[in-house]
Amino acid sequence: MIDFPFAVVAFDLDGTLADTAPDLTAALNHALGRMGRPPIPAEDVRHMVGHGARALLQKGLSATGEVSEALIEEGFPILLDYYYAHIADHTRPFDGLEAALDTLAARGVKLAICTNKLEGLSRELVDALGWQDRFVALVGGDTLPVRKPDPAPLLEAIARAGGGRAAFVGDSITDTDTARAAGIPCVAVTFGFSDRPVDQLGADRLIDHFDELVPALLALG
Repeated sequence: MIDFPFAVVAFDLDGTLADTAPDLTAALNHALGRMGRPPIPAEDVRHMVGHGARALLQKGLSATGEVSEALIEEGFPILLDYYYAHIADHTRPFDGLEAALDTLAARGVKLAICTNKLEGLSRELVDALGWQDRFVALVGGDTLPVRKPDPAPLLEAIARAGGGRAAFVGDSITDTDTARAAGIPCVAVTFGFSDRPVDQLGADRLIDHFDELVPALLALG
């Protein structure tokens, strides 16, 4: 029996479940360096994340000079190859996450991931972090023909987790727009990769630490 107001809680990945910025920064700067571009500071890269690796490279090229489809095609495999090889060198779960996931699981909640990160990369990262048994569903940026903020990936992740009343946890306007389009409540973390002040995201609840997640979800329920 589910002792919780939500049967499924879905999460964004980068900037929500884990601080992936160090490894994403290293991969982006590796690709840029191979293309004769200067590196981008990690703090700037944090605000470029959220639309997938290809978009990250596009933003990185744009920030350092000319950008074109040909340049993106040139740099994309360089970035991917490096990132696959170093996907969790410095990536860590955010503080308090594991305890919050344990509490949700103990309440009978099914956990899912809905991310714009490529599905293969997402599964690689989940495995590297030892989360293979934590999440019953994962929908990536290339799992369906569309990606967030289209609601279809989130609805698919919820369905794959067994369906029922659901909530979404994210860190960006993409996530809050996705939840709104899907018609489900959204909790936004304040410590993620948002490109704007978090109070402008339109989330139903904001949390500063994962200790606050379960109370926030109970309040929404």
